[in-house]
Amino acid sequence: MISVEEATHHIHAQLLAPRIEHIPLADCTGRFLGDDIAADRDLPPYPRVTMDGIALSVADFQAGQRTFVIQATQAAGMPPERLLPRQCVEVMTGAVLPHGATAVVRYEDIRINSDSHTATVVEDALVDGQNIHPQGTDAPRGALLIARGTRLSAIEVAVLASAGIASVPVFCSPRILIVGTGNEVVSVEATPEAWQVRQSNASALRAAIGAMGLAASQSHLPDDEAVMEDSLRAALATHDVLILSGGVSKGRFDFIPAVLKRLGVQEVFHQVAQKPGKPLWFGRSKTATVFGLPGNPVSTLVCFYRYIQPWLLAHMGASKHERFVTLAAEVLFKPALTYFLPVTISAVHTEWHATPSAGGGSGDFVNLLGKTGFIELPPTKTVFRKGEAYPFYAF
Repeated sequence: MISVEEATHHIHAQLLAPRIEHIPLADCTGRFLGDDIAADRDLPPYPRVTMDGIALSVADFQAGQRTFVIQATQAAGMPPERLLPRQCVEVMTGAVLPHGATAVVRYEDIRINSDSHTATVVEDALVDGQNIHPQGTDAPRGALLIARGTRLSAIEVAVLASAGIASVPVFCSPRILIVGTGNEVVSVEATPEAWQVRQSNASALRAAIGAMGLAASQSHLPDDEAVMEDSLRAALATHDVLILSGGVSKGRFDFIPAVLKRLGVQEVFHQVAQKPGKPLWFGRSKTATVFGLPGNPVSTLVCFYRYIQPWLLAHMGASKHERFVTLAAEVLFKPALTYFLPVTISAVHTEWHATPSAGGGSGDFVNLLGKTGFIELPPTKTVFRKGEAYPFYAF
């Protein structure tokens, strides 16, 4: 049995070879960016007017001039006017600053005389640069805009569009198959017998992967070694990642480790010093990475979020962001195991506080309703005091 840290190291030593595809900008939301994106021009690309009003030279104002002839009107999308001495240009938000102008005075601070076609400044003071967004101050040409591995939202799409990226490089989703196991498990649509349960684990795993912007297929296997061997042989040949739920413990019908061994999947580790999820199995064939998750639903989900989700994110080039929260109540846990404890997170002043809720054990997935995620408590102590900070993993 290995530690959580050792299990994490072994898993991340088996990253997949990344594959990149280019997809239309309109389809990239939720995908992971496959390459760095740099600015192809200054942003903003010109000194941009930020308020409707008049553009003028502050030097003329400081020389005592208050009334200016309006020489032209310039809207956004028009080429810039060249400011004449002691005159002004009426400008609209988003327009290029006229050549020679050094400030923009908003309509609220001027009086316009339509008859004389003049504007009088009623402000007492003006400064160079007011109401102007200087060229290149957001990002100069060549600057990194979005880093490889970023998950793309509407914000990134806006920036990609501004950089002219109509065809977006993104990481291809690995070919993932989720396999539920067990004779006691029936389909979601079925009416189960008193000794049966509906397939919740595979459904939850597929939803969790979908929430990452990835796709997964789903199947189910009975507790039959011959059927398992035939099905998993085909699955290993056609998928990059297999995520199995159940059949990996020490029971008489836990056939998964032996079947995988016969299929040439090399076991990297089996069993981790943790609760829940101790029977976790991990291995690698020539073509696929295999996770064997314990069948209890809380164990399945905790192992996914603690190990598989970070591994998939690393495959997509995403940066690791470790988050800590503080305990809102004391916790006692005596076994020398890493303890994954479901919690509800709430903000208290500038800190995130975690209220623990152990529930009824690794089979009590109903207890996870309303929980934000889980904290990781180390095996080196038995008393975890209120106010202490520990790593947090969000559901």
